[in-house]
Amino acid sequence: MKLGGVGVLAVVLLGGGLTLASANDGAAPQTANCPTVRDKLSNVPAAAVAGVEQELANLDKQIAEANARLAQQAANPQGGPNFIQNAILGPLASKRTAALDRIGITINRVGGQRPDLASLATCGLNAAGVPSAVNGNAGNGNAGNGNAGNGNAGNGNAGNGNTGNGNAGAGVAQRVSCPTVADRLPAVPAQAAAEVQRELANLESQIADANARLGRQAANPQGGPNFVRNAIIGPLEDRRVAAINRIATAIGRVDGNRPADLVNLARPCSAG
Repeated sequence: MKLGGVGVLAVVLLGGGLTLASANDGAAPQTANCPTVRDKLSNVPAAAVAGVEQELANLDKQIAEANARLAQQAANPQGGPNFIQNAILGPLASKRTAALDRIGITINRVGGQRPDLASLATCGLNAAGVPSAVNGNAGNGNAGNGNAGNGNAGNGNAGNGNTGNGNAGAGVAQRVSCPTVADRLPAVPAQAAAEVQRELANLESQIADANARLGRQAANPQGGPNFVRNAIIGPLEDRRVAAINRIATAIGRVDGNRPADLVNLARPCSAG
């Protein structure tokens, strides 16, 4: 099974994504420049897809966390000239190494050939305002929250053709489709950017978790015709409500204008 699609994630998403309101000196932060992984994988055994998807989501979350730290560093510089390498990029490479190892182990455990992914662990820096390439979720034409690219590239997964909430046939994994969020945000104050980015990453992770569960459901169907809606999609929507409310609170805490209508983007989600 080919895992397709590569998305783009940034702390500053220009033109329809996360836009920073001017604050401090208005400098945009740099972002992590990491090799993509999904497009380096091929012939992933069906039994390994859910585990691989989870680790791809972990890699994207690690990038989002590093970008949040880079945003904090841009707003409040600290340390010497090697601070970013030693405190942000170095630990990021270590976490990526562990996730890449888990991908290889997951594939090998079910009889697949373990890929050599070690060279993909090290990251550099993009220029200020340039988005990080991420892995997203494999392709149903879903555009994610500010994450450009092919396939299911992130948080909201505003999908085309991902409808229905029933169970797919055994072996055919459904994918989640939810409204996008980052492209619906107002200008985000610089002081709130790191927290907003973390919650956008949480939305990414929630989608990945749901897709992993859908993968397991395809491999081992359980429950009745409403299982996907009741056990996967419904809880996902509840988690999205909490994350989106935290985004609105983070923005409102700084500029006093909490965008209450953002919570409407928590649902509806579907699987198809």
